[in-house]
Amino acid sequence: MVRYLDPKNNLVFKKVFGEHPDLLKSFLNAMLPLPADSLIAELQYLPTEYVPEIPEFKHTIVDVRCVDTHGRSFIVEMQLQWSNHFAQRMLFNTAATYVRQLKKGEGYDSLCPVYGLAVVDDTFTKEPEWFHHYQMMNAQNINKTLDGIQLVFLELPKFKPSTLIDKKLTVLWMRFLTEINERTQSVDADLLNAPDISKALACTEISAYTEAELRAYDASWDAVSSEKTLMTDNYNKGLEDGQKSERHEIIKTLLKNGLDAEFIAKSMQMDLSVVRAIEAGT
Repeated sequence: MVRYLDPKNNLVFKKVFGEHPDLLKSFLNAMLPLPADSLIAELQYLPTEYVPEIPEFKHTIVDVRCVDTHGRSFIVEMQLQWSNHFAQRMLFNTAATYVRQLKKGEGYDSLCPVYGLAVVDDTFTKEPEWFHHYQMMNAQNINKTLDGIQLVFLELPKFKPSTLIDKKLTVLWMRFLTEINERTQSVDADLLNAPDISKALACTEISAYTEAELRAYDASWDAVSSEKTLMTDNYNKGLEDGQKSERHEIIKTLLKNGLDAEFIAKSMQMDLSVVRAIEAGT
């Protein structure tokens, strides 16, 4: 039985999209809001430039950069946990890429569009939509746009194919990202019969990886789990501290209003010594 790795893992994502320009081209054409008469014909990878990492997410970012024959630049990132810092990072990277195009003495008309595509395996909005497209537009007339920079965020947990027999490449790529992982025992025929998806599936087979790569794969997930645990602990501590502070202020108010410390402790199910300590400090 064929066994698969999760394409959302940084090692696998890079093998699929960072080593196979034809698959990246197929993915970008399927996911980006490109004009029908201006799809990507050919891609060339660019060296990944150093960018500031988000400290709490340093193990979860995958960065693939490329340019097409029209001069358009594309930045593709896989994000396993959402943070507002990540949205700012995507905007910074696309803007920096746009600015760096201009060489000394060149005119601004030489600038080409830059697209940022973020695949996010986390929920970050309350709306049901999983596809989020951002671009600069006129506030009074949204049909008037400035197309220099565009951002697309794919919210993977919200994706549900409208029908299991939907064979559009956009849906098939999303199914590839959301359905394939270590627990996959069989792959739907629609995925296997799509040449691009079938090739991507081959890139996720465990047999395609060395022992060292598999150890790196496991280590990457361990790092992500550690970061999630740390974030949860920090959140819970912050929540607990906030609740303590709020409760402290309530007790001070009750004491100032003349209520007895023993009555407050009993009513709030607290140790009397804690209430006495707050009373001594007021």
